[in-house]
Amino acid sequence: MDALLLSRIQFGANISFHILFPSINVALAWVLLFFKLRYNATGNEAWHDAYRFWVKVFALTFGLGVVSGITMSFQFGTNWPGFMETVGNIAGPLLAYEVLTAFFLEAAFLGIMLFGMSRVPGWLHTLATFLVAFGTLMSAFWILVLNSWMQTPAGFEMRDGVAFATDWSQIIFNPSMPYRIAHMLLASAMTASFLIIGLSAYRWIKGDRSAELRTTLRFAVTMAAVLIPVQIIAGDQHGLNTLEHQPQKIAAMEGNWETATHVPMLLFAIPDEKERRNLFEIGIPDGASLILRHDPAGEVPGLDDYIAEDGTVLHPPVAPVFFSFRIMVGTGVLMLAVSWAGVFFLRRKRGETRWHAENLPGWLVYVMVPMGFSGWLATLAGWYTTEIGRQPWLVDGVLKTHDAVGELAPTMVLSTLLIYLAIYVILLGAYVSVLFYLAGKAARGDHVPHSPKAAPLPAE
Repeated sequence: MDALLLSRIQFGANISFHILFPSINVALAWVLLFFKLRYNATGNEAWHDAYRFWVKVFALTFGLGVVSGITMSFQFGTNWPGFMETVGNIAGPLLAYEVLTAFFLEAAFLGIMLFGMSRVPGWLHTLATFLVAFGTLMSAFWILVLNSWMQTPAGFEMRDGVAFATDWSQIIFNPSMPYRIAHMLLASAMTASFLIIGLSAYRWIKGDRSAELRTTLRFAVTMAAVLIPVQIIAGDQHGLNTLEHQPQKIAAMEGNWETATHVPMLLFAIPDEKERRNLFEIGIPDGASLILRHDPAGEVPGLDDYIAEDGTVLHPPVAPVFFSFRIMVGTGVLMLAVSWAGVFFLRRKRGETRWHAENLPGWLVYVMVPMGFSGWLATLAGWYTTEIGRQPWLVDGVLKTHDAVGELAPTMVLSTLLIYLAIYVILLGAYVSVLFYLAGKAARGDHVPHSPKAAPLPAE
């Protein structure tokens, strides 16, 4: 393997590890603010206890997100100098805005949020929680603006091979930005809600029957059940936007080789790029045309349209995009089924009470525990679909990936890659272990001394 492939694998490994943590915290910060506001409004200790437990998870996740993000940013200089040399006039300010408007807010008020609950006035602690949540949102905003611009660049001109901004409003509000931000923020909400569901189910298995757990589990199941259909609609709109601006990515996602009408939606296939066909297909007739064109006779672009006259392939590698897209969709369908099953059983009347956690069957509770990390799987699969689907371009139509890589010895890249992977495996294992340790400790009632373990279900 040459330095280009190894550098791509290394950056992919770094961003895959990093994205796990913002995908939780962007939404979890707002969940914490909701818990805080509910406690302020009702005085119900269950909301207060929920805040105290999940703020620990937020802090742990925040720390790993910062560390992995710093490591990733170094690679722009070490592995990809051509990126900043070509589009640094645009990427640099956007990354700076992320630091100035987001990281400073999070870092400045995180201490009050974590340790000031009993040391500062309630309004100030609530304000600190809001500012941290706002900071996480702005951090996601600026990073997604840059990534969207790399997918659908606008508002710039090239001078001697270097990009210069001509209209920052077009750069920020580029054609794919609204769809990409909506899709990613909803993905974060789903990831956070299922993490809450998973750890809450684990606590339930361990015998926790506290009012806090009942309230939190009910909230997270409802949140997931409501937002997943919204995500399906947002994903459909995002796909239509991608069809307009990056049709070759859509062709790879669909595994469609020739531009045609009445194109089936492939549930499964084995794409063969050498033969330029699918070796095995299971599909729904006219499905792709119906979804992408809202017409069963609609035309769907084919990969064969993206071969240059000299034989150069101008479309992404098909198999990774094809399979990662199906993993994302399949995981989302499973998340929908689990959340709706949870709502069904929680709402089932038991005596005179609805929304009773005891209504959940044992099998569903055990399923919820591993599903706590399903958001990670869906987010990573979606991210791979987006990023690999942009190849061979680093900035679509502007900078190819092989033109941005640095002149590094493959052995050097390989050695650092192996070190990164080893550290990430250890850190990820430690992170998950601490999550279950905190959940087990909460199940024993250690973190909520003022909330009885067998408290009645809150009225609200």
